[in-house]
Amino acid sequence: MPQYLLSVHNAGVSPYLSDEEMQQAMADTGVVNEEMRAAGVWVFAGGLEMPETAKVVRRTEAGLLHTDGPYLDSKEHIGGFWILDVADEAEALAWAEKGATACLGDVEVRPFQGMPQE
Repeated sequence: MPQYLLSVHNAGVSPYLSDEEMQQAMADTGVVNEEMRAAGVWVFAGGLEMPETAKVVRRTEAGLLHTDGPYLDSKEHIGGFWILDVADEAEALAWAEKGATACLGDVEVRPFQGMPQE
């Protein structure tokens, strides 16, 4: 079965209007995570710290350069992600709908490149 990355995007700041809203979104996301596990599609998931905690290693003509901050200077950043093993894109999109509803964030769906058969 193909694997998909479902990435949660936000504007680099908390998308929640209150602590209560954040706690509810976390609880709702936990329910979706359990549904994914029960359905057998869960591979891995995780939330990410804020973009300012990022470090980037860049290849330059002078060698490797380490810099602070996110790779791109952008308003939106990945806040978390799921990796799912599903039948097809339609199933990945259905899980993305549940995820976006639960975590109150936009969810991008992208397939992994084909892997060689073992």
